[in-house]
Amino acid sequence: MYICLVCGYVYDPAENGGVAFADLPDDWACPMCGADKSAFKAQ
Repeated sequence: MYICLVCGYVYDPAENGGVAFADLPDDWACPMCGADKSAFKAQ
């Protein structure tokens, strides 16, 4: 899982069709606050 350091949103592949965070496109953004993928940290 990855957590957004801006808003605290947790990206869980199990809740997103099994798509690994690393497999998301580079222009993917946090669905809660719009932060870049680079604002996420592995948990």
